[in-house]
Amino acid sequence: PTVTVAVERRKIIAIDPGHQAKGNYEKEPVGPGATEQKTKVSSGTQGVSTKVPEHVFALELSLKLRDALIAEGYEVVMTRETANVNISNVERAQLANEAGADIYIRIHADGADSEAVNGISVLYPSEMNPYVAELSTDSKRLAQAVLNEMCDATGAKKRGIVKRDDLSGTNWAQMPVILIEAGFMTNKAEDKKLQDPEYQEKL
Repeated sequence: PTVTVAVERRKIIAIDPGHQAKGNYEKEPVGPGATEQKTKVSSGTQGVSTKVPEHVFALELSLKLRDALIAEGYEVVMTRETANVNISNVERAQLANEAGADIYIRIHADGADSEAVNGISVLYPSEMNPYVAELSTDSKRLAQAVLNEMCDATGAKKRGIVKRDDLSGTNWAQMPVILIEAGFMTNKAEDKKLQDPEYQEKL
């Protein structure tokens, strides 16, 4: 008799490098069936010392993450691999959904009015989210695990995991979803670190 071995399906991880070369300020619904509209994709922040735009950093880090995950045997779906795209936050989530991704990781960098603010935070949908409340528990667990590992690896300040229910790119997702704020581009020291290839590898 032939022995059939069940081959476990490779896990699919969708990565969304935040923003793009040019923001698109048209509006789209913040969640499925929502009347509230939000900007399709904003232009993001930029480095106070390096002048590097957020969209460039987000793509650099996302490509490193893609390569690391592929090396670990995961399948990776990218919402973009270049700056010159026009893909809204809803469309990005839909790409992850269509790919049948197991988790969806959104990569961003932070900005603040005060140059002193620094550190990493990870955003996830709350258990009261009107669109994806059922994803909250798994998303929260993912957010905490990712935050812990990133801060352990880099020594960056741990700002915590944050409930956010106003993000269209999160509210349209159909799998556990997090948005990583990998550091503050408005903090001179952290901005420089975010552009350092070795620091990016740690992240």
